[in-house]
Amino acid sequence: MQQKMTRRTVVRTAAVVGAAAALSPVLSATAVAAPSAGAADGAVPGARKPKRPATSANGWTIQTNVDRDSQVWTRSVSGAGLTVPVWIGDVETVLLHVVRRFHYEVEELHAGDLAGWRPAKEVRRRHPESNLASGTAVRIRPGIGATKGTLFPLQTDTVRAILADCDGVVRWGGDDKPVDESLFYIAVGPLDPRLAALAARIREWNATPGEGAGAITA
Repeated sequence: MQQKMTRRTVVRTAAVVGAAAALSPVLSATAVAAPSAGAADGAVPGARKPKRPATSANGWTIQTNVDRDSQVWTRSVSGAGLTVPVWIGDVETVLLHVVRRFHYEVEELHAGDLAGWRPAKEVRRRHPESNLASGTAVRIRPGIGATKGTLFPLQTDTVRAILADCDGVVRWGGDDKPVDESLFYIAVGPLDPRLAALAARIREWNATPGEGAGAITA
């Protein structure tokens, strides 16, 4: 009896081992085919997340160059005989409007009195001047205007009237700390509807005789 039990045990053991060997490839294939949690959601194990593009203080993407593979292109300031590199589109419309009004209503601008885009390494990050690196700011009279007290009271009043017409879309560095009276910049982000609304209004002014920058009223 003991001898039979031993043989039976041996037979059962052999059967179990054989079954396990037969199932081994199937189990292995199943394990390989099962996607990992990372693969299921499209993530590549060990891959780094893409970095968000650097932005200036007002939330616009910093541009690395102008007039090539960039949102910043050199534009002419109508009536002033000047050019300046700025973010094209609505930003361009608004900033050039401010420059033209300054030229006609505050003080006539000459060569060297206007500057736009600057490389990020030349401006202070997190400061309003960083907006120059995204092409969403300009400096008017950059040499003498980067301090306080560079405008006469009547000129300051005119600048504030220009800003008031911009409905908060444009900010003046003269109201910042530290003061920079040469700096004018877009004060809203790329998705703020006020920018597009102001740009549309300025285009309408420019297309209407007697309206817009430089118009002479009786």
